[in-house]
Amino acid sequence: MKLLRQTDPSACFAELYQQHAEALFRLAVRATKSSAHAHDLVQEVFLKCWAKRDQWPEINDLEAWLYRVSANQLIDFIRKTAVDRRCRQQLWQQVQTSTPTDTAIAFDAKEQARLLRAAIDLLPAQRRTIFLLNREEGMSYQEIADEMNISRHTVKNQLSAALQNLRRFFSRL
Repeated sequence: MKLLRQTDPSACFAELYQQHAEALFRLAVRATKSSAHAHDLVQEVFLKCWAKRDQWPEINDLEAWLYRVSANQLIDFIRKTAVDRRCRQQLWQQVQTSTPTDTAIAFDAKEQARLLRAAIDLLPAQRRTIFLLNREEGMSYQEIADEMNISRHTVKNQLSAALQNLRRFFSRL
């Protein structure tokens, strides 16, 4: 591939991005039905591509590799979406089948919600804000990054750290 003949990885990456970003975005929009998710997926693809820049000379067809990474990202997204949807459906079915007279379940749900709120309140301010924007407002990493004027990577790291903090909090109970 002519890109690999360039000695500057930044120039090679820029050319690769210009040649393929729009096509990958269109592919992702068709698969996800969401431009926000599509932007996130394309960004993840190019982040992986940049992270693997030392391996570019060993890759026979960089374009094919890029599209394979894109396909894998889309598959991961679809799997995650399906799991999230199944979990929401199971939770909804549990709520539908429980009776309002079952005070033990209602009390337990209220107690769990109170504990979750307490755990969230213990998070550092920025981490708490990122967590709430993502989980309660449904904002994507990029939307949060734009709103808070921070990098998408920071959003991802802070959200991951928030989830670890919450897991530790609940494992101690």
